[in-house]
Amino acid sequence: MRTLKILAMMLMMGSSAAMAQKGMKMDLWPNGATYESSDKDDKAEITVYLPDAKKAKGRAVVCCPGGGYTHLAMDHEGHQWATFFNNQGIALIVVKYRMPHGNPMIPVSDAEQAIKTVRRNAVEWHIDRTDIGIMGFSAGGHLASTIATHSTGEAAPNFQILFYPVITMDPSFTHKGSHDNLLGTDHSKKETRRLEANYSNDLQVNRTTPRAFIALSDDDKAVPAANGFSYYEQLYKHDVPASIHIYPTGGHGWGYRESFAYHYQMVFELKGWLESF
Repeated sequence: MRTLKILAMMLMMGSSAAMAQKGMKMDLWPNGATYESSDKDDKAEITVYLPDAKKAKGRAVVCCPGGGYTHLAMDHEGHQWATFFNNQGIALIVVKYRMPHGNPMIPVSDAEQAIKTVRRNAVEWHIDRTDIGIMGFSAGGHLASTIATHSTGEAAPNFQILFYPVITMDPSFTHKGSHDNLLGTDHSKKETRRLEANYSNDLQVNRTTPRAFIALSDDDKAVPAANGFSYYEQLYKHDVPASIHIYPTGGHGWGYRESFAYHYQMVFELKGWLESF
């Protein structure tokens, strides 16, 4: 573990310019959102972290922090990842998506718009339009896997990275808060079941679903590890390349926190996976 820690510190050491670089904030819907939120003060935006142009590999990751579809853990599940990716020549785009309040198309449209925005700015930002991934944590992992399994055309990602994701909307092992906040609770039983099936992303996997990296804790009491594992099983059955990492402890919500016992192992496994394609 000490060797991993030393190597991880070396990995994270970049130029002073890279370490000091600040993100560029952008309004995601300058001309008005496709789906309006009932909360007029909840605005969608992205923060763009670009690597030095000389070391840019053309890859970008669009990041969706978690928070049960009620709030967003923007730091340890968002901004704190910028140096990790930038020092590998990868752009990071952190999405402040809007809360659904029972309308799933609000956060879905925000995440899709973020990917489209990256593709529109690909030349200026030194990004390859065919190498844009989606990353998400917890409920943000549900949003990321929704984009990976539902979105098409300019909104479709080329790979996905999921940390302790909510995957299913099946009441027996979903995260109830995410379920209720995303889908609402005022539907008929038939409509509820339809929505649950549509947003149970393990049921939506097919052979065109992009490759995946999935990281979980075995002792996660908030979002059962079965969510991520069932998703991996479906990826495997559909011949989608996938890598799953289940750590013995850690609970839920560790993000980029170094207090997570397997932090250094996790970052090296993710780095290795990113270098594998």
